[in-house]
Amino acid sequence: MHTRSLGTDYSQGWKGVWLVTLMPFALSVSPLAAATDIASPPIGTENTTMWMTVGQQRFAISLEDNSTTRELVARLPLSLDMTELHNNEKYATLQHPLPTQTYRPGTIHSGDLLLYGADTLVIFYKTFTSSYSYSRLGHIDNSAGLAKALGRNDVRVTFSVD
Repeated sequence: MHTRSLGTDYSQGWKGVWLVTLMPFALSVSPLAAATDIASPPIGTENTTMWMTVGQQRFAISLEDNSTTRELVARLPLSLDMTELHNNEKYATLQHPLPTQTYRPGTIHSGDLLLYGADTLVIFYKTFTSSYSYSRLGHIDNSAGLAKALGRNDVRVTFSVD
């Protein structure tokens, strides 16, 4: 009786082993891994809180992690005479522009700290809809009493990290 070899090809199995072995290396050196910065933590997350003082009241602001906020924090402490606008916000023009990363929030929330254009810092103390574009800086953690603290007229506000 003549037996015939099935001719089993084990090379396909070895291809799978090689693929599993080389995949971590391939991912670590791929352009996608470099572009998404998989291994590195976000920059500038060590200090995510800024303080805003109005008169005797102090408000904690949770900051966004972006280049706009990092540049603003590098300029602190900063005292600004802020102007009333539309009974819902205070704004001040900065001496030097900041980098921008604009978006349209749709709804502005009480306690939002945003940058309009490249040089106008805005604190919102009422919630409303808006079609304007801003760069997000942060949000006041507890905005209760914010409208009262800011008052109806222009006001001096100090921003600091401590």
